Amino acid sequence: MPRVLVDLLSYSGTKGGMETYTRELYRALGALDGDWEYVGFISREGARLDRSWFPGTIIESGISGENRFAWAWGELTQVAKAARRVGADLVHSPATLGPRRTPMPTVLTMHDMLYWSHPEYMSTPLYTAPVKWMEKVAARNATRIITISPESASEITRYLHVEPRHLDVIPLAGSVPTGIDRSLAGADGPLILAMGNRRPHKNWDALIRAIALLPREGRPRVVITGGRGEDPLAPLVAELDVADSVDLRGWVDDAEVRRLYSRATALAIPSFAEGFSLPTLEAMGAGVPALLSDIPVHRFVGGDAARYFAPDDHAALASLIAAVATDADLRRAMTAAGLRQAAGFTWERTAIETRASFEKALQPDA
Repeated sequence: MPRVLVDLLSYSGTKGGMETYTRELYRALGALDGDWEYVGFISREGARLDRSWFPGTIIESGISGENRFAWAWGELTQVAKAARRVGADLVHSPATLGPRRTPMPTVLTMHDMLYWSHPEYMSTPLYTAPVKWMEKVAARNATRIITISPESASEITRYLHVEPRHLDVIPLAGSVPTGIDRSLAGADGPLILAMGNRRPHKNWDALIRAIALLPREGRPRVVITGGRGEDPLAPLVAELDVADSVDLRGWVDDAEVRRLYSRATALAIPSFAEGFSLPTLEAMGAGVPALLSDIPVHRFVGGDAARYFAPDDHAALASLIAAVATDADLRRAMTAAGLRQAAGFTWERTAIETRASFEKALQPDA
């Protein structure tokens, strides 16, 4: 029975898509047949959260996943010690960073290379060099690296010089909330939904500028969730005088997510760069059409189901928003295509392919 030490030091309830990946992956791994044992080594904050998704025992590290310095120290030095203590056969670090050195095989999931490919979009420039160094040493220690899109795989090879034979591209899947009622779509008028943090690469300015180009009368309402504290988008909303059309939200609970997916006319994501796009899969799986910036990872996730625009072309985005808000036939066609596209990405598939990566790491010479 292989025993896997799962590095959950980053898990603190605040890291969005990476934590969704960790939860859904291990929920699905636990549902697979086979004798595998999972031991989670979790942060101080994660220890206080719901852990019912984890299919094994949990060790509380006492290390903060919110304190970047404590987290870095824990990743570099304490994960390996915990793995030795529990007699692990394998370490899995699912959140891009991992231990500097382990005596047993290690599988590292690297979600993106944004600190390397787009350092200008990082909201904390002082962390760029340390994060790049930690990614480099974690990748050097890893027996295998899992990544979530072909674009990320190409960048890992380019920036970290990892040989493709040591990489496994394993896509994520959408987790569609239950209780969505799409008969309510547009009930209060056209609604464009946008979901994500406020890091610069998300390019939410483009969506706000696009809405400002549309006539005020009949203009769709935009809801952008995911803000924290004082929203950096608020000054632009005021400058363009679109406060009556743009609703800036913080993190929303599951009930509000269901309500928004039920009423949304379309999802819009104008990002300059991404490692993947979970909101796209979730929206398409819920029957919500997707308008996406034309970047490789969005093409990989959205396929022919989405509509695309250059991330810096505000007029093109405005035109797509107007079209999807007014053309019921277009919405129906995009909804049907989106449901088919989303069905090709499942957490069961992600779990099966991840366990295959674990098996390859345990037999690296096979």
